[in-house]
Amino acid sequence: MTGLILENVEKHYGSACAVKDVNLHLPEGKLVCFLGPSGCGKTTLLRMIAGLETLSGGEIRLDGEDIGHTPAHLRNFGMVFQSLALFPHMTVGENIAYPLKLRGVSKADQQARVVELLQLIQLQEMIDRPVSKLSGGQRQRVAIARAIASHPKILLLDEPLSALDAKLRESMQVEIRQLQQRLNITTIMVTHDQREAMTMADIVVVLGEHRVQQVGTPIEIYRHPANEFVADFIGSGNIFPATALGNGKVGLPGGTPCKCRSAAA
Repeated sequence: MTGLILENVEKHYGSACAVKDVNLHLPEGKLVCFLGPSGCGKTTLLRMIAGLETLSGGEIRLDGEDIGHTPAHLRNFGMVFQSLALFPHMTVGENIAYPLKLRGVSKADQQARVVELLQLIQLQEMIDRPVSKLSGGQRQRVAIARAIASHPKILLLDEPLSALDAKLRESMQVEIRQLQQRLNITTIMVTHDQREAMTMADIVVVLGEHRVQQVGTPIEIYRHPANEFVADFIGSGNIFPATALGNGKVGLPGGTPCKCRSAAA
């Protein structure tokens, strides 16, 4: 089976459980959002996929190959950290070229790839500018360009927009989505922002209490939450106290009994 597959993935720190029994199949070319509250395990799960955290149990496979214990630098995944982790003493071009330099790519090919990526992110005139002189949105674009410089199989984004103001954040959401679709690269993005996940993702993975609560498209998650946790996290407006009356009927406060469809309907 192609794509990224996680089977019974777990992470423990001593007696504390950070991720419990995660089973996912993430198809190629999709933008997937790991959505959940702080401390639910979404970043830990992303770091296990990246190879930055060891597995306590389970398997991670990519296109049928077990990569669960493959070192991070051999997985050919691109990653944008929450802090962006750009090198302040380097120029824009040097930052983007850095992963290519580590792989022994010739200087001519490095330069060609940097120019190509700068055109893609529309920062052609800034190749020699220090990253310390860039705006927040420009740094974000450079971090993404560096992450995809070596043609990674998967792009991993760990809350990359959390430090941006609201207006710039919305603009970057559109840019990331358009870039992902243009490159057709499988992308996994961690966020705690429900609106961000629901507007950007092809697939939303809702995590809570260190496990997967529901997987589906944004519209499936919104219209058919799997449980109270998902319904409450996505939006408390769709939760109502009710009393079971039997025969498929429920009573709502201040209202007459109404008939409910079964879950299978």
